[in-house]
Amino acid sequence: MGSYGRHLLHLCNFVTGATVFVFLLVLGLAKAAVVCPIVTLVISVGNSVVVIGLWPYHFVWTCYCLLRTKKFGTLLKALLLTNLPISLLAWLAVAIIGSILAGFGYGLSSPVIATFEAIIEGVENKLIRCFVDGTWNSVVRGRIIVRDFADVCYYSYFSVMDGLLESETEEPTEIKLFQIPGCALAGILGVLVDVPLVTIIVLYKAPIMLYKGWVRQAYDLMGKEAPFSKTFCVPFAGLFILLWPVAVSVVAFAGTVSSFFLGCYAAAVAYQENSTKRGLLFVIAAISLFDEYTNDFLYLREGSCFPRPKYRECQDSSALEFPPLSSSGQTDIVQTKQSPLRTSSLKMQELKGFMIWSNFFKACEEIGIELVRLGAIRISDLEGWQRSKNKIVLIGLPAYVFLQCFLRSIENGSDGFLMRDGTELTRSNRPEERVFEWLFEPMYLMKEQLEAAKLNPEEEAYLYKLTLYCGDGERVRTWNNDGVPSADEIRRAHLHATSRRLQGFCISVSRLPTFWRRFHEVVKVLHQEAQSMAGTTFHDIVIV
Repeated sequence: MGSYGRHLLHLCNFVTGATVFVFLLVLGLAKAAVVCPIVTLVISVGNSVVVIGLWPYHFVWTCYCLLRTKKFGTLLKALLLTNLPISLLAWLAVAIIGSILAGFGYGLSSPVIATFEAIIEGVENKLIRCFVDGTWNSVVRGRIIVRDFADVCYYSYFSVMDGLLESETEEPTEIKLFQIPGCALAGILGVLVDVPLVTIIVLYKAPIMLYKGWVRQAYDLMGKEAPFSKTFCVPFAGLFILLWPVAVSVVAFAGTVSSFFLGCYAAAVAYQENSTKRGLLFVIAAISLFDEYTNDFLYLREGSCFPRPKYRECQDSSALEFPPLSSSGQTDIVQTKQSPLRTSSLKMQELKGFMIWSNFFKACEEIGIELVRLGAIRISDLEGWQRSKNKIVLIGLPAYVFLQCFLRSIENGSDGFLMRDGTELTRSNRPEERVFEWLFEPMYLMKEQLEAAKLNPEEEAYLYKLTLYCGDGERVRTWNNDGVPSADEIRRAHLHATSRRLQGFCISVSRLPTFWRRFHEVVKVLHQEAQSMAGTTFHDIVIV
């Protein structure tokens, strides 16, 4: 086929794809017009009921925990209790308004995106799916969003408060009276200076992000290796191009809102450094930090044109306080990886994160079934979890899963983490979402500590018991898995410390959104397995 024929074929594909894009967009918007009010009502009313219903409990229990905790000193407790009503009232307003906006945004976008996803390869009955997808399932997902939000407001909140009550520190955190004026001055000036300047930076760089995103998408559409010759890809390219300004607006709004908290952080710096001057220096340095962070995100020139004075006594002035866009182990691949503006890579990262999260719960289910069959987890443990009275299932089982992953990775010489299905997760292919970056660093640290300890099989088995039973000495002695404590007192203490770190890490994981809903499904499967093993004698078991 000659050059003229290829161009004609491309033109025909483009016209066909553009026609399909217009049809799908109109259809998606029509479905959104019907579904959006319902989804908005479900999410806004559901979340508002959760927030308003739990607000009195949050107020009373937070006051109680602040009064009883040993983590804070008397003066700091008084300051926190004084500001608590204002904070909780602000939370009430933000949660309700945010729920309305989130419900509207999800109700509008979900039907449109589902309409386009119905035409991808591998989907059967594409025409029917175009009309059906994104209608009732959007309402169902809205209900799931409300449930996940309720789990965070209830289980995660009380988990945080329990941690506050159980906190044992030799010296409680206290604030001195003479520090309050300086901290207040640094915080106020931080807001007055950083908010307008950060807003100016955001307004200046938002058009750059818009332009670079459109250029990237145009290249994806018309490049030599782009999917331009595939008709079904053209509608997706059109949707991405159409929605990119919305994404830029959301990022710009988030950057502007973050400037308020960035300015307030100057008060924290002044308190930590015990110096009002250093808090004021952070006010100036924060502009440079934010500018450099946005430059890295947009792949602009390194550094910043703004000054960055040294605001830490024991920290180099060039240290970055923002979460890094890539960890230190990724330095070699930063220049070759795809830009975050590339739409295809965004979808890939989202899929990876979902797959890792699903793999974790799959491992909890499979290992949990093995432990139920071995008698290590009992029906009483599963029933106790449902009443929030048992840590073996909620904390011990996930910690056991992580420990097995660490030891498997060490045994196979993996640089990262080797999952049960053979998937290897390393620094170079991990998702770039902040939550995974926050989780992976302590995981790498614990794995390195285990590798350096060079445990023998008996010590590994004993560590499994310590990790699973969360300090229950009787259960540790009862379960015979060939694990014995080390004769060396130092190594034995190291094993106990490692198990506590794993359990503390899993407490943090249990507070994440969607955890309780998905873990409840795991426990349901384990309970069914325990019932099937008990057989006819199950009804004779007394649940305590």
